[in-house]
Amino acid sequence: MTAFPALPPLRDVIARHGLDTRRSLGQHFLLDLNLTDRIARIAGDLAGVSVIEVGPGPGGLTRSLLEAGASRVVAVEKDPRCIGAIAELAAAFPERLEIIEADALEVDARDLAPAPRKIVANLPFNVATPLLLQWLRDARDFAQLTLMFQKEVADRLVAEAHTSAYGRLSIMAQWLCQVRRDFNVDARAFVPPPRVASTVVTLVPRDQPLAPAERPLLETVTAAAFGQRRKMLRRSLRPLGIDPVSADIDPTLRAEDLSVEDFCHLARVLAEHRNQEPG
Repeated sequence: MTAFPALPPLRDVIARHGLDTRRSLGQHFLLDLNLTDRIARIAGDLAGVSVIEVGPGPGGLTRSLLEAGASRVVAVEKDPRCIGAIAELAAAFPERLEIIEADALEVDARDLAPAPRKIVANLPFNVATPLLLQWLRDARDFAQLTLMFQKEVADRLVAEAHTSAYGRLSIMAQWLCQVRRDFNVDARAFVPPPRVASTVVTLVPRDQPLAPAERPLLETVTAAAFGQRRKMLRRSLRPLGIDPVSADIDPTLRAEDLSVEDFCHLARVLAEHRNQEPG
């Protein structure tokens, strides 16, 4: 059994480095190492894998990833106050932890580590959805994404058609990945406790998207349909110049009634329509 270096309690690390959480950074530190260990286990076998972590804070999840056997962890942290805390882990796990002080929204995650690579993170609440959408653009370059979101966002990611949570985020995520809800985390597990519960979600990129479609056109169709989600499709899609009937879809349906495959079909119809337009 591997012997790990003795590390100080996370609360001591926070106190020594003055890591009071900042709302502007969406920070809620997860200090329960049983939970961070559970997240690391959900991430699967990490031997031979580069793990990218965004927003490590005082390093609780970082510890768990290293102890779970990650060959290399690249921690991307925007808050300079946290760099010193994470640096202590770099000394305890030599040559296995790299720290990058940067805004993750301005970094191409693919450049941070060689494949196979996974992203495992307790994401800052205020940038969680933009980060996910950014990573989904290159989903097949990642072996897996295991991420913690606000429960409301997680509900949207796993939502099925005919439900109120189903929407554009559901479609884009499920088009490119197999999406699984892993477990919920009570707000009291965080410091400070957020106003809502959180949920860990795993996304495994598909070898090929669920159905053929051009991403920009799929985004255009879903934006039009869900931008007026209470209207029938014949009305919400009219500005795009396409008729749902041409995709064998009942025009009296609403956006939430369509499957991911249906939206991909509409995107293909839109492509044909634009190719036929003069000029």
